Parts: sequence; C-alpha cells; structure tokens
Amino acid sequence: MKIVKTIDEVRRQVKEWKSQGLSVGLVPTMGYLHEGHASLIDASHRDNDRTVVSDFVNPMQFGPTEDLESYPRDIERDAALVEEHGGDIIFNPEPSEMYHEGFSSFVDMDVLTKELCGLSRPVHFRGVCTVVSKLFNIVQPDKAYFGKKDAQQLAVIKHMVDDLNMDIEIIGCPIVREEDGLAKSSRNTYLNDKERKAALVLSQAINICMDMVRNGETECSKITDAMKEHINAEPLAKIDYVKIVDLATMQQIPVIDRPALCAIAVYIGSTRLIDNFFSEDI
Repeated sequence: MKIVKTIDEVRRQVKEWKSQGLSVGLVPTMGYLHEGHASLIDASHRDNDRTVVSDFVNPMQFGPTEDLESYPRDIERDAALVEEHGGDIIFNPEPSEMYHEGFSSFVDMDVLTKELCGLSRPVHFRGVCTVVSKLFNIVQPDKAYFGKKDAQQLAVIKHMVDDLNMDIEIIGCPIVREEDGLAKSSRNTYLNDKERKAALVLSQAINICMDMVRNGETECSKITDAMKEHINAEPLAKIDYVKIVDLATMQQIPVIDRPALCAIAVYIGSTRLIDNFFSEDI
C-alpha cells in the first residue's frame, strides 16, 4: 500500500492495473477513517482486484461557518487502516492539486439537493458532486463505494452518474454503529462525555421510526412527531431536521406508500450529526 499525492501518480498506476486486465474500486473519503470506512474498503477489496481510497478534506463542500479547519486529519492512522483492510493506494492530494488557480467549473444538481442537508448546507452538494466527479475522472473506477449513513449523498451520486452517463457502478454499504447504536462518524470525536451520551437520541429516534413502520404506521407526520418529541427531551440536542422523503427524489411525502427515507440531522452541542432509516430495509 502506498500514499500518492498527485493526479498523475494515480492515473499512471490505474492505467498500469487496467493494462493487466484488473478491476478497480474507489472509496472516496475525507479521511480520519473509522470502522464505517473500513467496511467500504472491505467491500471494494472483495469486489475488485485493486482498491483506491481517496483521503481528501474537500474545502468546496464546507460553508464559511463550518468546520473545515477543525475537521480531524491523521494520514498515518488512515494509512494503517487502509493497509489492514486491503487497500492498494491512498490518494491524498493537497487542495491546490484538486483545484488549480482559476478553477471555475462545477457540477451542480437540482431537486435532490434542495431538501434535507441541502437546505441547511446550501453549498454542500455542489462541492460533493464536483469533487466526486473529479475523482471519478481521475481514477476511472469500475465501482465506487459510499456509506448509507450519508443517504442523501448516496442518492445524489447515483443520480449524477445516471444523468451524466458515467460508466461506474455505485455501491451503497450499510451504516456501521457503535455498540450503543450511535452511527460511526469522524465528527463523533468532537463530542465530550456528556455530549456523547446525549448523541444516542439520534439512533433512539431512528429506532422509534423503525418500530412504528414495522407496526404498520404510514402517516409521516405521526412518525416524525414522535421522533421530535424524543429528541427534544434531550437538553443538549437541537434539531436541524427530522423528515421522511421519497427515496428517489428526496422530496417530503405525507405517507409511506413508496420506497422512503427517514433522515435526521441533530446538533449535539455544536456538533452536527446525521442518521437515517430506509423503509425498504424493513
């Protein structure tokens, strides 16, 4: 396993692999890897002959008041995890490598990016689509792996690949959780002990949703009201959104009568965490 810093290095290596008839998987990440990322690398290693892991904190998807500078970074720690799980290359570029002086081309999307995280983070998905498109062009993978915890991101990437006729298979992998249910996230490192305990309201609210759907409830407002009531009982929690949307369009629906996503974003102190539930998983 090796770390490369330039686009040319990645392209040369992938070109060599493909000349040998080898398949290539890509796992795009922002680094500070955890067991959730490890599960994506495991899936790529299982499905492909070679795996590239991008490790890049993308400045374009952070708003002016968000945590770009404080976002955790540890490339040596990341390298150990990637090697342990069968990755072959870490692509760890500087921002100047990805966005040269005078960079002015962007990939934007309508409809799917206007709800959920797109409402509270208006620049986020333009940054995501642009950097992922660049990574797809650089690596030219056969398959790319994304976690279902970022459910809207997964839907957006799938839609972008379809719209732009990219010859890449997008694989969504299950959420990986701590033993107590909290979804794995690099931002969990921001939480102090009290906040870490309070953060369990997210997975608890998702469980409320799952139980209600299993018991036959389809009215979205009843489900989300019960979830909000539980979250609001935690003094350290502040709701960004609790919504149920059409899985295909990310638009809110009144009843669950089609494949749906229940998605939540909650501030625990100053840390914004997300979690979700796919109705099709019942």
